[in-house]
Amino acid sequence: MLLVAINGSPRKRGSTAYLLKVAAEEAAQMGVETVTLHAAEGVSATKHPFCLHCSTPCKGTCYEGSLLAEMFNALRRADAVILGSPVYFGTVSGPLKAFWDKTRKLRKEFALYNVVGAAVTTGGSRFGGQELTARALQDMMLVQGMIIVGDGYTGTDAGHFGACGQAPAKSDPEAVKRTRILVHRVVEVARATEALRLEGRASQR
Repeated sequence: MLLVAINGSPRKRGSTAYLLKVAAEEAAQMGVETVTLHAAEGVSATKHPFCLHCSTPCKGTCYEGSLLAEMFNALRRADAVILGSPVYFGTVSGPLKAFWDKTRKLRKEFALYNVVGAAVTTGGSRFGGQELTARALQDMMLVQGMIIVGDGYTGTDAGHFGACGQAPAKSDPEAVKRTRILVHRVVEVARATEALRLEGRASQR
């Protein structure tokens, strides 16, 4: 089983990256393989950093042979994805939006269909738009046909939209706690829905 964490922050060691690191460590303890992708690195390696909608259906020409293509190949193998973003003007960061816009070809392939998705967000203040950003992340994943979960788990509570933290995340124990809870829910649902992904991927071959 593979969990892909996508860091939407331009900072590889910022608060969003820290919570995704916590998520990856928790998943690894549960026996899950993890890969962390940095969206800004992927889109900056392409001819155009944002989607120009140059072809329908998308041919992936703009990122062919690039780091972004390698990242998308990792997503094609994913059983679960955790999207992480800092709050930029009440919504997701530019690098992450550009990264996700370029997944049009994956959508045509149904590559993320029935993959479990969850959101992690960080903001500069306690109520700085984290839940709005989490909902935006969830909407982005829903368009790929993904199965969206929040941060609830048996023995804790029914959950919320996702793990929301205040920067610096290292000093926000509640955000770390919710991230760990989120991962348990993600892995639980990913294991329960594995047959759906296997069936779907076999039908696309």
